[in-house]
Amino acid sequence: MIQVRVKKGEAVERALKRLKRAMDREGLIKHVRATRYFEKPSEKKRKKSARARSRARSLARRATEI
Repeated sequence: MIQVRVKKGEAVERALKRLKRAMDREGLIKHVRATRYFEKPSEKKRKKSARARSRARSLARRATEI
C-alpha cells in the first residue's frame, strides 16, 4: 500500500501531488483502469499486439531519423 506522510507545514496539495506521482510510478492507476471492467482474453491479445505494433513503428521511425 502506498503511503505519503504529510510533513509539518506542507500544503495538502503538494502531498497529494506526491501521492499521485507515487501511484503513477507503481502503475496503480493503469491497473485500476484496466480492471475497471471485464475484458475478454481475445481483446487483451488484440490490444497487446496493437501496442507492440505501435511501439515497433515508433522505434523504426526514431531509427530512420538518426
